[in-house]
Amino acid sequence: MRATLEFIDMNREELNQLVERAHTALGEEDYRKVKGMAEALTYLTDLVADQQTTIRDLRELMFPASTEKTAAVLAPTGVKSSCKSARNETSVQKEQKQKPPGHGRNGAEAYRQAQRVRVSHATLKSGDRCPGCLKGKVYEQPEPRRLVRIVGQAPLTATVYELQSLRCNLCGEIYGADVPEGVGEDKYDESAAAMIAQLKYGTGMPFYRLEDLENNLGIPLPASTQWEIVEEAAELIKRARDELIRQAAQGEVLHNDDTSMKVLSLRRAITEEAGERTGIFTSGVVSTTQGRKIALFFTGRQHAGENLADVLKRRAAELPMPIQMSDALARNAPKPIKLLVGNCLAHGRRQFVQITPNFPEACRHVLEALGEVYHNDQLARERGLSRVERLRFHQEHSKSIMDDLHQWLQAELKENKVEPNSGLGKAISYMLRHWQALTLFLREPGAPLDNNLVERALKKTILHRKNSLFYKTLVGAEVGDLYMSLIHTCELNGVNPFDYLTELQRHTEELGTKPAEWMPWSYRDSLVRPAC
Repeated sequence: MRATLEFIDMNREELNQLVERAHTALGEEDYRKVKGMAEALTYLTDLVADQQTTIRDLRELMFPASTEKTAAVLAPTGVKSSCKSARNETSVQKEQKQKPPGHGRNGAEAYRQAQRVRVSHATLKSGDRCPGCLKGKVYEQPEPRRLVRIVGQAPLTATVYELQSLRCNLCGEIYGADVPEGVGEDKYDESAAAMIAQLKYGTGMPFYRLEDLENNLGIPLPASTQWEIVEEAAELIKRARDELIRQAAQGEVLHNDDTSMKVLSLRRAITEEAGERTGIFTSGVVSTTQGRKIALFFTGRQHAGENLADVLKRRAAELPMPIQMSDALARNAPKPIKLLVGNCLAHGRRQFVQITPNFPEACRHVLEALGEVYHNDQLARERGLSRVERLRFHQEHSKSIMDDLHQWLQAELKENKVEPNSGLGKAISYMLRHWQALTLFLREPGAPLDNNLVERALKKTILHRKNSLFYKTLVGAEVGDLYMSLIHTCELNGVNPFDYLTELQRHTEELGTKPAEWMPWSYRDSLVRPAC
């Protein structure tokens, strides 16, 4: 029997008021869940109201695909892939299954930040007589036996210093013990702000969850206090983020894209003014140059292209035109700045992935061709080719593949083998319409194949949106953008973000005068450099 649904007419403001009234009757955890359901309903309602949202978009949002590899995409259709890259993927998967037991455990060398303790033998030293055969001598082995010991601890711990106080019974003078060296009078150490920021903006743990965790461990730390700590620290280290923006502007390749975000105070302002632009976004910009990668995040009403244009205003005039990598959306273009524009090949490929169940043979041809190109790019990375060498390698091995694919796509439409308004026709038209930008990697040294670098970076903000749902104010969004920029830049360059954030707070004076020396890749040298 089909259930009968009762529809209730309720606007967004009435829904929010209903949730707030329920706050008094619900526990704190239940209230958060109900509020999260209301926010999710509002978000889905906005998506449905958007004319560009399709049923496929909603299905992918609710049930995202686990992988888009060629073999996995073609498997449900019964069509087998015959391309070299697919065969390589299969062989790699077989190798992984045949690896010996214990694979996946980290060796001692993987613990880069672990404390190293050298333990000498209790009775023997190098050169002593062997106690076993009583004839030979023992000598130290080149590699010691390593034992890894991992202990648990709270993210934040506290120490209560009880300073003895003495009072004269005659004159009443009071003499107190001195504060231990290195402790200071501040309640919160710099490492506390660094840890809270790492958990909140680096791993997506909301303030209230950290509050519950720390309270269970006997260290009360209200969510409001956590916010005050990270906000104050953000003001101290803002100069590092500004320097990241300046250096990102000088990059050789700049990736950009955006994703939706919720800022409650800004949403209310947009509703009141009733303007044309109603969206709120977090833009991601990842700049690469000389092996370094810089990630930047900007939340507000501007699109990714507008935020990239603001970054490029700081670019030195004498530098050559950089490469911009994004998908083909017009809002990603930094108008009116002229750049070498490359479009994401993965986006063009995804057009065919989505329609593979309906056009398996045609999609197999496209996916296999692009698979060969990605295989060549992987070979270039494995061989450590320079930008120019990589360009020549692609021109030699990938250009013919892309030329053949281009001719095939054109023939499909010109010879009326495909209905232009069908899913396959639209996918082919997209590729042909943006062909020049999609094949920039065949003409420009260093041009990437896709925009996956910034797509992965934006997962930081998506993780925040999933767990914390929204920012309350633009100030909160700016603080989040600052920490995400610093943390993800550290991750992209193999630097410990917790250590970096801690040291920035401890050296704010030096950061203010010479910010370039306090970037993630240079701050360790600045720590050991003698003060002038």
